[in-house]
Amino acid sequence: MNHAMGIAIEMLVAVLLMLTIGYCVLLNKRLTRLKADEHSLKAVIAELITATEIAERAIGGLKHAVRDVNENLGSQLAAATEISDQLHKQLGEADTVVRRLSRIAIAARPVTHPEPATPSTAKSLAAAAEAFSERRRSSGLAA
Repeated sequence: MNHAMGIAIEMLVAVLLMLTIGYCVLLNKRLTRLKADEHSLKAVIAELITATEIAERAIGGLKHAVRDVNENLGSQLAAATEISDQLHKQLGEADTVVRRLSRIAIAARPVTHPEPATPSTAKSLAAAAEAFSERRRSSGLAA
C-alpha cells in the first residue's frame, strides 16, 4: 500500500505540474499580448505628444496673429473714426455752401418780367436746393 500511495502522490504531483505548466503557457501568452499592447500604447502616446506640440505651436501662432490683427484693427478703427468726423464736418460745411449758392443763384437770376418773384417760387427753389443737397449727402458725395 505504501507503493500504491507513493504512485498516487507522484501522479497527483505530475497532474499539478502539468496544470502549472499549462497555466504558465497561458500567462506567457497574456504577457506577450500585454507587451504588444504596451508597444502600441507607447506609439499612441508618442503620437499624442507630437500632436500636442503641433497644437501648442499653432495656438502660439494664432495668438500672435490675433495680437497683430487687434493692433491693425484698432489703428484702422481710429483712422476711420477720424475720417468719419472729418466727413461729418465737411458735409455740414457743404450744406452751408449749397444754401449760400442757392441764395446767390436766386439773387443773381435776371428778372425777365416785371412781376416780383412770389414767395412760393423762392420757397420751391430753396426746397429743390435742399433736396439736392440731401441727395448728395445720402449718396456719400459732398457737393
